Amino acid sequence: MANIEDQIKDIEDEIQKTPYNKNTQHHIGKLKAKLARLKDEQEKRRAAASGGGKSYGIKKSGNATVALVGFPSVGKSTLLNKVTDANSDVGRYDFTTLDVVPGIMDYKGAKIQILDLPGIIKGASKGKGRGREVIAAARTADLLILMVDVFRYELKVIIEELRKAGLRLNERPVNIRIYKTHRGGINVSQTVELTHMDKEMVRGVVSSYGIINADIVLRQDINEDQLIDYMSGNKVYVDALVVLNKIDLLPEEEVQKIIDTLEDWHVFPMSAEKDIHIDKFKDAVFDICEFIRVFLKPQGQEADLVEPLVIKEDSTVGMVCDYLHRDFREKFRYARIWGQSAKYPGQRVGIEHVIKDEDLLSIVVRK
Repeated sequence: MANIEDQIKDIEDEIQKTPYNKNTQHHIGKLKAKLARLKDEQEKRRAAASGGGKSYGIKKSGNATVALVGFPSVGKSTLLNKVTDANSDVGRYDFTTLDVVPGIMDYKGAKIQILDLPGIIKGASKGKGRGREVIAAARTADLLILMVDVFRYELKVIIEELRKAGLRLNERPVNIRIYKTHRGGINVSQTVELTHMDKEMVRGVVSSYGIINADIVLRQDINEDQLIDYMSGNKVYVDALVVLNKIDLLPEEEVQKIIDTLEDWHVFPMSAEKDIHIDKFKDAVFDICEFIRVFLKPQGQEADLVEPLVIKEDSTVGMVCDYLHRDFREKFRYARIWGQSAKYPGQRVGIEHVIKDEDLLSIVVRK
């Protein structure tokens, strides 16, 4: 029997030589599912053989974690030093950063952890240049900054390596539900029209993962790649922003031409070294992280209208309780709220009430 590497190569070759059309899409879909399962198994074996492999020991802190990902020497360390309290080595040669360097960006009341990761290169997803450790660190982030500069701005290599390692940039998990049953085969129902695959293809992909009896509900028009990602269950969905650095080194019209070549992405031009658009960069990170600010009024005290608590959008009163003290949820009685989320000033609300930006909150607990 062929080893797992040979099986992967055989399937990749077959997919490559098979023309994609209506008659072959079911077959290709099953091949893709089998290929994804083999690659997952291959990665598990590699991890087991290396005892789990080396990793960067990073303790997450702050309200969110942002990772700087990009080629060597595009200015990641310079940016980190400009926006945080860190002191990352800066040099004009590749691989200056050989470890993960963290820093905290204190902005609008939010403490945002920024990670300066070693430069990523082609083959990183297979471990080249400590790529597995770099990507493992990236998988823990709430936001990825894909950093390029005006002399090296090809995003394709970075995106491909991240995708091969299971990161899905600016995508969201698909709206699917699979309920395993004891009999009856695979039944597929849908609430939307399917334009990329039919029910037979859905059954084929799902059965490739060893499921023979299930009720599947599709609430989204998906393709086979999205379904395979869902079945794999090991993909990370993360927001990403492209930063084009060193714009001070080229004329404005040349910079615009580069931005135009990256038309599939929202590109943020800047110069970290010359402090060009640094504050706009901070604003962009803050907005993408979807923070809101809540002002607190402790029982029997005046409200603190100077230092808000920064939390994620759609947070509840209970989440604020968890942040303030572990006993607050257990001893919670009720809360009063003023602001956008209140029907009237001082509304009495429960622990599941969703807070909005700049609300004033007073939590009442049992003594």
